[in-house]
Amino acid sequence: MPERVALITGGAGGIGRAICERLAAGGHAAAVADLRAAETEAVANAIASSGVRAVGVALDVTDPASVDSVVERASKELGPIEILVNNAGWDELHPFVDTDEGFWRRVVEINYVGCLRVTRAVLPPMIERGFGRIVSIASDAARVGSSGEAVYAGAKAGVVAFTKTIAREHARNGITANSVCPGPTRTPMLESMAAGDEAGAKLIASLERAVPMRRLGEPADVAAAVAFFCSEEAAFITGQTLSVSGGLTMA
Repeated sequence: MPERVALITGGAGGIGRAICERLAAGGHAAAVADLRAAETEAVANAIASSGVRAVGVALDVTDPASVDSVVERASKELGPIEILVNNAGWDELHPFVDTDEGFWRRVVEINYVGCLRVTRAVLPPMIERGFGRIVSIASDAARVGSSGEAVYAGAKAGVVAFTKTIAREHARNGITANSVCPGPTRTPMLESMAAGDEAGAKLIASLERAVPMRRLGEPADVAAAVAFFCSEEAAFITGQTLSVSGGLTMA
C-alpha cells in the first residue's frame, strides 16, 4: 500500500489519537492536528519515533485562518493531503431547554462547520490530483437521537448528510467520502461528561447495559473502521454511514 498523507483533526487524544496511530501503523504519514498543541506534538513525536513521518500542528477548526495555516504547513512538510479524517468534536450533556444560543453556536461551529471548513480546504488539491479519502466522525446520536445531546445530534446528522453530498459530487474525481458513527465510547470527553458524581457512574453503567456486547466501545474500535475506509480495499465504497456501536444501533 502506498504511503498517503493523512490530516486528522482532533488527533491529540481519545478516538483521534487512536486513528493517528492506526493510520501510521498502516504506513501513512500523519498530520496530527488539535487545539491542544503540546499533546499534538507528543502524539506526532511518538509516531515519528516508530519511523513514520509525522507532524503536530495546532488547529482551531472554528478559525478559518488556523485551518488554512494547518493545511498549508502539513502539505509543505509532508506532501499533498490525500486522506482527511474530520474527528474534532465537543459536547456537554444538557437538556435542550437548559441550553442557550451561545451553547448552540459552539456545538455547531465545532462539530459541523469545522468539518465543512477543513473539508473545503483540502478538496481542491484532491480534485486536481484525482484522489482523496475523506472520513468524518459523526455519532450514533445523529441516527437515533440522544437525550441531553439535542444540538450535538443535529450537528452530527448534518455531518452525515454533508458527507453523502461530497461523495456524490466528487465520485468521478476519485474521491470517496464516508462517515463513521461511534456509539458510546470510552473517551476523555465521555468520562468528563459523566465524572464527578453518582449519576455519572450510573450513566456509564446504563450505557454498558444498553450495548448488546455489554461494553463501551474503545477508540481502537473506531480507528479500525476509519482505517478501512481509508484503504485501497474501500475504493468502491462511498457515501456510507457505518455505526461502530457493539450492536446498539442496527439500521
